[in-house]
Amino acid sequence: MTRTKSKADPWLCAVAAAQSSVDQPNALFAALDQAVKSAIGHKLFTILTYDDASGEAARVYSNLPGPYPAGGRKRLAPGPWTEAVLDRGEAYIGRTQDDLRNVFSDHELIASLGCASVLNMPVRWRGRTLGSLNLLHEAGWYDEDDVAACLPFAQLTLPALLAPAP
Repeated sequence: MTRTKSKADPWLCAVAAAQSSVDQPNALFAALDQAVKSAIGHKLFTILTYDDASGEAARVYSNLPGPYPAGGRKRLAPGPWTEAVLDRGEAYIGRTQDDLRNVFSDHELIASLGCASVLNMPVRWRGRTLGSLNLLHEAGWYDEDDVAACLPFAQLTLPALLAPAP
């Protein structure tokens, strides 16, 4: 019997290997940024954590710290986006500037960066959304295949979101 071997995904391997670095969560977040950019694509990439108690999101990573610095916080209003991404743990794809305008209060800043589509990929643990990977690019960039491709990267973020801050 002949066995067909599959090759390991180099980007997933790079992210997994970054978890062993002492420089956490920076090493993991930087590896995620590069891997997701290469595997899926983005102009803007952020990682958010969600606090159920306060109803706030906190940005823990950004590849564009000028307009979107780490440490930024925002209150999340209840609505279809929060119900899908936070409550049900479903990815959100916004394909056009109108989609982004309907969901994000900072849609003008997003547009100024040349972005008109988004993939918000929840990071889940024990039935709860702890955070999300947020990929933004030109209009029409993301589709359902990108959701499947992004899922392992999102879940590899989990240790950094569960670990207490140093």
